[in-house]
Amino acid sequence: METGLKGKVALVTAASKGIGKSVAGLLASEGARVAICSTNKENLESASLDIKSKYGNEPYWCVCDLNSLADIENCYEMVKKNYGRVDILVNNCGGPISGIFLELSEKDWAIAFEQVLLSAVRFSKLVIPDMLRKEWGRIINITSYAVKEPIGNLMLSNSLRSGVVGFAKTMSNEFARYNITVNNVAPGRVLTSRLYDLAVEQSKQLKISHEKVLTDMTKEIPMNRLGSPEDIASVVLFLASNMAGYVTGNTIHVDGGLVKSLF
Repeated sequence: METGLKGKVALVTAASKGIGKSVAGLLASEGARVAICSTNKENLESASLDIKSKYGNEPYWCVCDLNSLADIENCYEMVKKNYGRVDILVNNCGGPISGIFLELSEKDWAIAFEQVLLSAVRFSKLVIPDMLRKEWGRIINITSYAVKEPIGNLMLSNSLRSGVVGFAKTMSNEFARYNITVNNVAPGRVLTSRLYDLAVEQSKQLKISHEKVLTDMTKEIPMNRLGSPEDIASVVLFLASNMAGYVTGNTIHVDGGLVKSLF
């Protein structure tokens, strides 16, 4: 299967572990020149070496705090200096803090806004000019099934990830004529450190083991298993490829059937 990704330049944010790392690895396996960023230098070094050992294609990495405009601009300039452009942008980020409405401060909202929504806006604004010049580009946002079915105790994620979907849909209409596609991938319950931490937090509230929480989560999934980062990465790979050239403005749920709605 020819993906057309060989030689393309892909930037994947929050990619030192979990879903982001899996996405970067799969893109590298197809011959893309990959750049990754996160806040943790040691994790970035480890991820880059791990991807190189598996696929013989070492990603370029840079430290970047997604809540910092200066870091985002610096990361983009470093990637452009090394690779010349960005063809594929994968906007990924960790989840904001959990909490119900009355527990959350204005500072919590401001931090989550920058982390989840504004980081995607900022990176997209930087890469779009190169994509316009080449009349080819892919922007893929990693969101959550919360954009379809809000999750209890995750007020910030439910609100701001839905904002990413609205942003992406609007962008897709503005840039489709230039062969630039904008899509979202909405993971279900994927076994990452984020899900594990949420399970531990819930176990304390319910006074049961976190293993029991994870087991109960699994029972609600028709496929009877939690997702893996690779499950998400494979859909991102498709959306980044030439095969998905006529797919734009969509949100694809990768959830094992967890979300029960028709649309």
